[in-house]
Amino acid sequence: MIIPIASDHAGYEAKELAKEILELLDHMPLDFGTHSPDSVDYPDYAVQVAQKVNTGEHELGILICGSGQGMCMTANKFPNVRGALVYSTESAKLTRQHNNANILCLPGRELSKDQLHEIIKEWLSTKFEGGRHERRVNKIHSLTDK
Repeated sequence: MIIPIASDHAGYEAKELAKEILELLDHMPLDFGTHSPDSVDYPDYAVQVAQKVNTGEHELGILICGSGQGMCMTANKFPNVRGALVYSTESAKLTRQHNNANILCLPGRELSKDQLHEIIKEWLSTKFEGGRHERRVNKIHSLTDK
């Protein structure tokens, strides 16, 4: 699967590791930047990935900044995006199973390479359960239908 990915300067190092992890898991990262640790504004990069997922061009995306919060807040401004701030394998699993998250938002300053690997692997391998959770996800989407 092709997976768009982006970061700000604080998430740059983790993004580079995440790209390697995606390739190890037989996915193709599509890098929207940033391409250095020089200071940038995270919304400029979050928007690029969120647009690709929002339009359905890509099913899933990954965003990384220092805390993960800024990227997540920006991504969730798009009506078809369900960005989830993930900090553990358990939260990775639950955001896919229960929330059908389609953008993984990561705190680049807080995760080791091993943690990144386990979280990304779990998130990509977990499927949405549907059922009662689908009703709840539909309620989220109804908020942007107005």
